[in-house]
Amino acid sequence: MQLDLKTIEALAPDQASLSAASKLTKRSNWPRLEMNEQLGLIWGECQGSGSNPYRVAFDTGDHGYKCTCPSRKFPCKHILGLMWIGATTPASFDRVDQTPEWVNDWLGRRRKTGQQPTQPAAGSEGKSIDEASRPDESAPVEDAAAAERREAAQRKRAEDTRSAVLAALDELDQWIADQLRLGLAGFVDACSERCRRIAARLVDLKATALAGRIDELPARLMALRGEEKPDAAIRELGKLVLLAKAWRATPDDAELKRLVSTSETREQVLGNPDAVQLESDWEVLGEKIETRRDGLVSHATWLLDLKSPAPRFAVLLDFFPASAGRRSGAFAPGDRFKARLVFYPSRTPLRALVAERLGDAAPGAWPAFASAAGDPLAAYAAFQDRAPWLSDCPVILPAGAIALDEKDGAWWQAASDPHGIALPVEGSVNRTLLGLDLAATAALWNGARLELLASQSNMGRLDLS
Repeated sequence: MQLDLKTIEALAPDQASLSAASKLTKRSNWPRLEMNEQLGLIWGECQGSGSNPYRVAFDTGDHGYKCTCPSRKFPCKHILGLMWIGATTPASFDRVDQTPEWVNDWLGRRRKTGQQPTQPAAGSEGKSIDEASRPDESAPVEDAAAAERREAAQRKRAEDTRSAVLAALDELDQWIADQLRLGLAGFVDACSERCRRIAARLVDLKATALAGRIDELPARLMALRGEEKPDAAIRELGKLVLLAKAWRATPDDAELKRLVSTSETREQVLGNPDAVQLESDWEVLGEKIETRRDGLVSHATWLLDLKSPAPRFAVLLDFFPASAGRRSGAFAPGDRFKARLVFYPSRTPLRALVAERLGDAAPGAWPAFASAAGDPLAAYAAFQDRAPWLSDCPVILPAGAIALDEKDGAWWQAASDPHGIALPVEGSVNRTLLGLDLAATAALWNGARLELLASQSNMGRLDLS
């Protein structure tokens, strides 16, 4: 079978579909799974919200598919779930030689990729050369009508999605008001159940990206100390309010649509003539790998532009199911390469795609960034002014050192700051780094904690991610 996880990701209409499909890979969701290896077909029945299970079929040869669910995404999450099972656990399928009637009916009505057009009707054999060479005027009319119908259907789907998302944001505002009315202490204690409930409602109303963000909120709160949780909760709820207000003001904004509902495909980003493109030398600062509650693993690779006079960053995001195990990344911390990057539309372009690799870059120290000697959090303040609904901001910190407080954990402290600025560090720190003079440090700052990526020191480059 020509089926693997990269094929699934390439066919997925958006990241939300992958998230939803990852929840359907349990065998209990599929009362029937069968395979005909000779024909390269897999099919099954998936238990949905209705009384009757959905019938799902997939052709591993030309990637054709069929599902009886009412979803307007193609392929839907049931198709992606069936493909995932076929790619990761093919032993779940019963091998059969016969296909059921509904699969045969689908095969009989579909036209495979590359299939030759049907032969002309017998009555056309009597045409003269002049008649045969005369342009067919009916075909363009039919094509134009079909194109107009498709465009009308697309506009209708877009309007339905916008109305559903608007309703989702109204429910989110009411939910946030309820949490504040009931008290933050109660919200922190019951955040897992409350967030899961509103997240499920947002998925129903097509605000899938926003639902995923809320679904991850309990995990972020549980990682903090008790006294930090209320402040973190109010900060995150405030960002959600700002995001909802921004979407209502400009619902067609590409960045806001990506954060609320669905993301663009790779092809759409690369084909966008207005997308920011940058050819430069890049260094891999570090990686941030997180397992999400929806069963997907988020793999972020942070890059530093080595030719920019001011600190400039990019992040490459990859998502894959946790059931697939750890993937070997295309890059390793410390790698340097020349490449042309295409950035997703954003007020602060960060997420990017590698459009073209142009070879390796020369080793060496980081540039002496002009802004690194000033306020280390000035970049974060500007980042929040442009997009206050975002959290992680990459920064280059000036010369400093890491100190350890036995009670509060590790801290980064500036070397020559008259105010003695110190920033708490996320997680544990290797004790061999304590007190070491760091000429410059790349990190992610979310307003409360510093996540270290890499540093330059008199011992060379240090990988901290």
